[in-house]
Amino acid sequence: MNEQTLSMRLERVAAQVPAGARLADIGSDHGYLPVALMRRGAIAAAVAGEVALTPFRSAERTVRENGLELHITVRLASGLEAIEPQDGITAISICGMGGETIRDILDSGKTRLSGRERLILQPNGGEQPLRQWLMENDYRILYEELLRENRFDYEIIVAERAGPVLYTAEALYFGPLQMQARTPAFLAKWQRKLRHKQRTLDDFARARQAVPEEKVQEIARQVRWITELLA
Repeated sequence: MNEQTLSMRLERVAAQVPAGARLADIGSDHGYLPVALMRRGAIAAAVAGEVALTPFRSAERTVRENGLELHITVRLASGLEAIEPQDGITAISICGMGGETIRDILDSGKTRLSGRERLILQPNGGEQPLRQWLMENDYRILYEELLRENRFDYEIIVAERAGPVLYTAEALYFGPLQMQARTPAFLAKWQRKLRHKQRTLDDFARARQAVPEEKVQEIARQVRWITELLA
């Protein structure tokens, strides 16, 4: 993967960035996403934010080698601290981290959000707490996608602030739009999850030491939800 050939996962993220956006890519790593979009003329400007020095230097190098220093600003900063008001950001992408980490980045950087940005999020697991945060902060989920790449399931969640929104516990768990679309990739993921969770319950039953009852009940409830979903 490089700035000319994105992974399938990042291509699907790129497809959700509005044309002409001013993008903040948080945790930009090598800066491949903003550089690829800039090379295609798909965005107006970008900020690549990175908290660690090595990827920050990698992003700087990618931007420099593509001659895009006037259009893409690379900043060493934690989370949304990479964004300044004068950037006029209209879209924020946060990809390749756990859902809880993305939630924490959004929550600790709330003062940096104008509420008019499109959030394009690609969590590696932990989607439920991330959706919970979006709901609690008045973000409506506009688009969801699940894809499988290199034997991993990846979810993409696109949201915009739209006033109060309410999702059921099941919708937060599965994804409200995923539940409706029921794509083959989505159903296959939950068939795999069901087998795994049923094995976990079997392990609990055989465990020598008592497993906390609330933990058993939580997994049992998830098994029931998944079974109903796939019925």
